Amino acid sequence: MGAMSQFMLEIILIILAAIYLVALCVLAVYGVNFLYLTAIVLWQHPAKSQANPQQPMHNAPSVTVQLPIFNEMYVAERLINAAAQLNYPTQKLHIQVLDDSTDETARIISAAVAHWQNRGVNISHVQRPQRIGYKAGALAYGLTLTDSPFIAIFDADFLPPPDYLQHVMPHFTTNPTDKIAFVQARWGHLNRTSSLLSILQAMGIDGHFAIEQQARSQRGHIFNFNGTAGVWRRAAIEDAGGWTADTLTEDLDLSYRAALKGWRGVYLDQVEVAAELPDHFAAFRRQQRRWAFGSFQTARKLLPAVMASALPLRHKSQAALHLTAYTIQLWMALVSLLYLPLLLIISWVDVPAQVFNSTWLFNITAVAPILMFMVAQMRRGRGWAALPRIFLLSGLGAGMMLNTCRAALQLFSHQPHAFERTPKSGAGFAITHPTPHNQYTLGLDRIVFAELAFALWNGLSLVLALQLGLWGVAFYAGLFAVGLAAVASATIKQAWNKSNEN
Repeated sequence: MGAMSQFMLEIILIILAAIYLVALCVLAVYGVNFLYLTAIVLWQHPAKSQANPQQPMHNAPSVTVQLPIFNEMYVAERLINAAAQLNYPTQKLHIQVLDDSTDETARIISAAVAHWQNRGVNISHVQRPQRIGYKAGALAYGLTLTDSPFIAIFDADFLPPPDYLQHVMPHFTTNPTDKIAFVQARWGHLNRTSSLLSILQAMGIDGHFAIEQQARSQRGHIFNFNGTAGVWRRAAIEDAGGWTADTLTEDLDLSYRAALKGWRGVYLDQVEVAAELPDHFAAFRRQQRRWAFGSFQTARKLLPAVMASALPLRHKSQAALHLTAYTIQLWMALVSLLYLPLLLIISWVDVPAQVFNSTWLFNITAVAPILMFMVAQMRRGRGWAALPRIFLLSGLGAGMMLNTCRAALQLFSHQPHAFERTPKSGAGFAITHPTPHNQYTLGLDRIVFAELAFALWNGLSLVLALQLGLWGVAFYAGLFAVGLAAVASATIKQAWNKSNEN
């Protein structure tokens, strides 16, 4: 190799190594924050205001329950039945079924609403002239039809327990002058054990609620309403500017706009509302991509305002890490992309390979969420037996990195992106209106081919890292390769099975 070629390779190596080190440092910051949030939950007790027992509802305020539904024939009826059986003063409870459906769901809803109306329940079937603004538009439209000071919201795949409002409403009424915008309950899982995918999803969601939501709520950091299983104070919605559809995460958007107006949320870990997890990889991908896309949109829209606000620095830093959390997978993808060219150049030039083995930084990023998920499972009474599946959850996260990268590319390339619902199948419940097959099953997502190619890329990095004795790099390259290959293969297998069933 000529001197000039050697020099150019060294320059390229320095540039790539610098980018690599920056990526590892950024990931380490997120890892340290996971440790911080976990420590809060471990070492601090929840605020007393979050541990209120169920209280009798004397002089209960009026509550409107909004059920936004769009083409959910398998779960609409069970949601309506659950909402109609909420234990709350009849004259103070109104249920709005906000129905934008274009299929058989509309007829199912009409029959269910008529059934409960005949039983004396104050429930209405609301159908808009046009589906403008998707879910946010439906919620805003429903607000124009009620004057209730409090609004409870449940997505189609959720089942509120009968005593839900009895647990939640005292947090608003005990101290009326407190600027509580919303009260958020914890998500449970109707079909937690139906498949490995549902088990891993449940563990991820458990970590979010038991650690992230709990810690942020306890420390007074901004945290978000999760779009469902919560109650909003109408005054907070209006003060923050109302529901808007300029992001796909209208819940995150409104939560931050309310916080910037001085409102706060309350998280109740003791109150659980069970929900159905996506049972198909294609549906899971769609959900994760929508959440990532909407989070990126909200960060772009509101992070400058948060940084310019009078909030304390500790709240601003947490908000920045919260709003940009999905970039973790972007940085992971960058690291995995850099492995192979770095390793190839190291093998060609006279540079000690160990100089670039900075995986101890990556270890912080990898170990921190594992610890967070482990603590969350222990808080749910599942103990150390959950640890092997937590490692599988790490693999699932690695396997979904390109799905998140796609969301980022769609945002920054200004591609139009509509709100796409996550299909539900009514898992765990008998379907009153059966069909030969699930009409909402999604087709094969072509991103699986990119995932398989990227798995091969990381597989080559694994082989080269082993040859150079870079064991840390080899471990993570192997994790990425296995995660990507497993997610792509499972997606293809499920799509194949569904096509044969149909």
